[in-house]
Amino acid sequence: MNATKMKLGLLAVLLGSQCLVADEAEDVAKKLANPVAAMISVPLQLNYMDNMGLDDKGSQWRLNVQPVIPIEFNDEWNIITRTIMPLISQKNLPTGTGTQSGIGDISATAWFSPREKTLNGWIWGIGPVFLIPTGSDVSAEKWGAGPTAIALKQEGQWTYGGLANHVWSTGGSGANDISSTFMQPFMSYVTHDAVTMSLMTETTYDWENEQWSVPIYGMVTKVGKIGNQMISYGAGVSYWVESPDGGPEGWGARFVLTFVFAK
Repeated sequence: MNATKMKLGLLAVLLGSQCLVADEAEDVAKKLANPVAAMISVPLQLNYMDNMGLDDKGSQWRLNVQPVIPIEFNDEWNIITRTIMPLISQKNLPTGTGTQSGIGDISATAWFSPREKTLNGWIWGIGPVFLIPTGSDVSAEKWGAGPTAIALKQEGQWTYGGLANHVWSTGGSGANDISSTFMQPFMSYVTHDAVTMSLMTETTYDWENEQWSVPIYGMVTKVGKIGNQMISYGAGVSYWVESPDGGPEGWGARFVLTFVFAK
């Protein structure tokens, strides 16, 4: 009898531990769906774009390293910083130039976000965004700055909202001025197994050249662990509904690996 009770007790402890791990993974997945969550993460986002250039023979791989670091400003506000550093390798852009690679221009964002939701349950943040040229072969060689804002709501397993910014060039040696609006509406659903299915666009309007870039992304990711390290991994597809002259066309791919450092 004692042996049976001991086995049942061990089974209960094991099942309880598994439930705690599953709950933790689901909670992390929901926080990753919220760009202004107070959680440190380092996403590595690899994008493939094809049919580029005026003759559609160019292609590009872009690895975005984009750490998200929250800072406790005071008892009521957080500052959520996100830096995007693109590592780019491209071919035949322009035609006949072979392969070019380098660090693309860096985007740095800081959202001032209330630590409490609004009465209606909305999460929001506002702040500045900066464009920092790297001077590489794939740099626009322009400094830039502007405002950014984000708003989202999480209801049950759903997260929906959007972020936007506008960047004006403020100097630099590049020949072309920058006046660009970026809009990213997004929607995601997190299962109890910490699988996230998301749909978003990353739309840009270039006011200087009056051109749209409208890719649509569908993604599936999963939260898990490598040893004691919490991660999220997944993949998806992109489709370019609209692109500027020489921009990507048709289908592309996106792969994501995120290292999570939950408090």
